[in-house]
Amino acid sequence: MDFTRRNLMATSLAATLGASVAGVASADEVAETNTPGAPSVRGSMKRFSTTAFGAEATGPFVFADGTPLYSLQHPSRENLAPFNRAGIGYFSGFQFDLDGNNDDFEEIPVPVTESEQRQVRAGNGSYVLLAQEEDEINDGTERLGVSQTPDGTDITQENFAGTQYGNAGYNPDCNQFVATDDAGTEGYLFTNWENSPGNVSRIPLSQDDDGEWSADLDNAINLANTDALRELGGTRINCYGDLSPWNTMISSEENYAHPRVSLTATVSDVVEAGSGKGLIGACQFWNRPNPTEITSALSEYYGDESWYPQGAFALDGVEFLAYYLGADPVDQNGGNSTYPIGDVYPNPYRYGYQVDFRDAAADEPTPIKYYVMGRASWEAPDVQSDMKTVYGCSDGDSKGIYKFVADEEIPSYEDPMAVAGTLYAPKITNDEASERNSPADVSLDVEWIELGHASNAECEEWIAAYDDVTQTDYLETHAETDWREDRAAALEEADRAVVENGNQNYITNEEIVEWAEQYAEEGPDGVDEELRKIPFLETRAAAKEVGATIEFNKAEGVDSMDGAGPGDFVYFGISEFNDDLANDTGDIQMDRVDGGVVYRAELEPDYNVSTLEPVIVGPDFTDPPEDADDALRNIDNLYVMDDGRVLCCEDGFGGPARSYPNDGVYVYQPNVLVDVDSLAVGQGSTGTADLYASSLPSGFSGAQVTVTVSDPEVASITGVTFPDDLALTQGTVADDGSSATLRFSDASKQVQPGASRARLATLEVAAESMGTADLDVEIERMDDESGDPLDAEARFGVFVGGPRGPPAVGDGEKPTDPDDDGLYEDVNGNGRLDYNDIVLLFRHFDSDAVRLNSAAYDFNENGQLDFDDLATLFEEIN
Repeated sequence: MDFTRRNLMATSLAATLGASVAGVASADEVAETNTPGAPSVRGSMKRFSTTAFGAEATGPFVFADGTPLYSLQHPSRENLAPFNRAGIGYFSGFQFDLDGNNDDFEEIPVPVTESEQRQVRAGNGSYVLLAQEEDEINDGTERLGVSQTPDGTDITQENFAGTQYGNAGYNPDCNQFVATDDAGTEGYLFTNWENSPGNVSRIPLSQDDDGEWSADLDNAINLANTDALRELGGTRINCYGDLSPWNTMISSEENYAHPRVSLTATVSDVVEAGSGKGLIGACQFWNRPNPTEITSALSEYYGDESWYPQGAFALDGVEFLAYYLGADPVDQNGGNSTYPIGDVYPNPYRYGYQVDFRDAAADEPTPIKYYVMGRASWEAPDVQSDMKTVYGCSDGDSKGIYKFVADEEIPSYEDPMAVAGTLYAPKITNDEASERNSPADVSLDVEWIELGHASNAECEEWIAAYDDVTQTDYLETHAETDWREDRAAALEEADRAVVENGNQNYITNEEIVEWAEQYAEEGPDGVDEELRKIPFLETRAAAKEVGATIEFNKAEGVDSMDGAGPGDFVYFGISEFNDDLANDTGDIQMDRVDGGVVYRAELEPDYNVSTLEPVIVGPDFTDPPEDADDALRNIDNLYVMDDGRVLCCEDGFGGPARSYPNDGVYVYQPNVLVDVDSLAVGQGSTGTADLYASSLPSGFSGAQVTVTVSDPEVASITGVTFPDDLALTQGTVADDGSSATLRFSDASKQVQPGASRARLATLEVAAESMGTADLDVEIERMDDESGDPLDAEARFGVFVGGPRGPPAVGDGEKPTDPDDDGLYEDVNGNGRLDYNDIVLLFRHFDSDAVRLNSAAYDFNENGQLDFDDLATLFEEIN
């Protein structure tokens, strides 16, 4: 039983109606080594593919017909050709059935021989490369994955001296196919290239009658080399992404160099210490001449007291990014000199965003950076089907998961720069998460802390203020010595000044601390106008200052199935559960699992998620091969197929535990879930709760289930009904209403295999008194279409009995029922029905206060809450 989920739901619902709920005792402490439940899977999992030696399997995608595809990222040059070059390939001769069942493919055994380890393998189909790094594209004017200067020079180390983040074209990642026909057989494949300068390619693809795919490289382009993207400053380190509900590629910039402070440090720590020594991160040295040498410079300056500024490795390629923007290469004297770039230099606040490529088929797709969604080392976004809610994962140590909620549907804004909304950071609240438990046993209860509200245009205006900062500013602002006379002395002087007082060319430490102080006193909407930029441009630093849980280590995946709605799941992948997740500070202090954890979270009616349940736990790196060989190790990209199964790609090459070095792709099949809705009902009233089954890979023939009320003094079951689709049904309610035993059969096979959510029954539940009670589900038997028992998990609902009538909506008073018909037309509680009632109900239509009390607002009396209820109420006024 998931006690943390139970307690969170009860607390949340009780808060809605003013009821009180007792806490839940924590689990016993367990040893930190040999973590219980590592490895483990709630459901089942099979290995679909292993990738070639040295390579990650990135960018998974499944075409409409079930054909899988992924990128071969940075393979060993010693592999068998063609697997010694990075590329993008699909599995010829195989399609997933998309029925939710892992029986549609053969599991590939572990690679034993060197030949097996040097190639891409799968149990079904053969991996066919569509395109590979540096292939000639665009009629020979470009090379795939290679960014160019404005005059068309390839930005490679053959042409420019200096550091480069990954060899050009060697790191293909995310793939999203934007179909241009209804059958999904023609369209454009958008692929991320994880380099700096970053890149996104667009390759026309088509499928023939035999199911084989082909790429039109002559008409492929690198979007980095288009004027539209260069005008935005380009991108850097394009990692994973998402296919938006409006059918566009969204690319994530994994700007690892963005940390302002290292690991658990806060900006307040720096200000209080009067120095950033040992605390500050890489972004403070962004515009330092030759920024990649800062680590060795600090070692020289501070000796044994030196430190590694978090993210310093990702300063590679920053100067190449300047050349991408048109800077003149400086005199480098055979190496990357400390001579400063003073003409054109990238603005750090222009990198680390979600980038939407609209107009996929245009000569140049239109790139839109969503600055308002926050700046981070984004691995991936997951845009929900409400087209307003976006979850994002930031990769690296002591990072976060974030949420953004737009005011309106994102594609509804005529001008994308007008997109406005609220940015949130997570706060883990349950005690069990900080009591040295196994992550396999504890869900994480999440509250979302509002960081701020803004529009995309406002954020861009704030960012533009830093557009003209160059490397010469670093020296001239922070050093008294004239760098033209003594560059080495000026550079050391500037470095030491930045360590002591921060980089004055960008947002200052004092601004961030002042924002946090005003936030604490006045809330996110009460800060001074000039400080509103802080949470959007310095997202991680701001979240730390207000106590968010910025402890996640390598949050490398987030996804849900296309069209997911309330009751469906969002999956979050944490590649390594260690470091700040497993130390003795912070909100999360659990046992270490170096192999990582995959969580799932159920979407609530407003597309919020409040509980992260562990469903896949990787191995301890002390585990023997017999335990680790078949376990998911270091999750990277997640891809939820349309049938609810999850493709899980690994990023754990060369780690311990296994008998082989290769990364793989696994397919996770969740257990069938039998769940009952939670609801809140005013005392003396009756509400309804649906019982449903999710993830039905093999269909469903019948079941017997008992639902029990944990406290009959709070609630009683008064009746049960069944959907007409179920041919045979029987419901027996106990005389005291404490339980209902339900039997049903799908003899006519109306519930299709692969159904993500099927309603089995509807319970009528009456509120006997104020308080909370659990609606516990016991599955006595459940069979698939063949009559075989299903692996099914029982979940539970929470019933809250509140005061008579529904709770207050928004800022209004408690609603009233002026004509005593059981419907609460006076929504704002002012004693009369007027237009303001309609406005208030409309604004809070998706709130718990309304959704959990739908019977009070079912004005058209059709048994559900819908927008026609607003129309019916409007007619009453007129």
